[in-house]
Amino acid sequence: MSYAVKEIFYTLQGEGRNAGRAAVFCRFAGCNLWTGREVDRPKATCQFCDTDFVGTDGTGGGRFPDAATLAKAVSSHWPSGAGGDPFVVLTGGEPLLQVDASLVDALHGVGLEIAVETNGTIVPPVGIDWLCVSPKAGAALAVTRGDELKLVFPQVGAEPERFEHLGFHHLLLQPMDGIDQEANVRAATAFCLTHPKWRLTLQTHKMLGIR
Repeated sequence: MSYAVKEIFYTLQGEGRNAGRAAVFCRFAGCNLWTGREVDRPKATCQFCDTDFVGTDGTGGGRFPDAATLAKAVSSHWPSGAGGDPFVVLTGGEPLLQVDASLVDALHGVGLEIAVETNGTIVPPVGIDWLCVSPKAGAALAVTRGDELKLVFPQVGAEPERFEHLGFHHLLLQPMDGIDQEANVRAATAFCLTHPKWRLTLQTHKMLGIR
């Protein structure tokens, strides 16, 4: 199959358990919970997304005819001779609309460790090395186990207690960005202090002014 990619870039992972780790981000175009167009936001299942995933016009983006071509493009962004463990984060939009077994095999074939950030509504292919699920209120979860559950907080209808019984190794709470960010940070901090099975995660890439 072919792949529609918004952008590919090298940066530091800004949030979650892998925060601070060097990574190539491959952002796929499209999502099943919002079109990405502001006119459709009020009717979207997810109304707080802060990411542009529309089209294929971003840096490094485009339409890739097969898995091998995309894997080569992704690996080219890892700095030559830099050492470390080459790492790619497949994100979106919703990457699992496009990520398949062929792409997983191709990325492994060029030496990349694979993380996926998903809303959890689509079952992933086997072989992903790090699976991060970020549930959205009103969207039924098809993925109930993985490495990391990263919940944007607060969401009416997606309270943390709804997810504590699921099979994730790490439970993280991320304050929702926007006009109420300061209040959300305080609320998330207080929740983590009273529910220590949850760990606070912040969007450090925004603090650092990086992508």
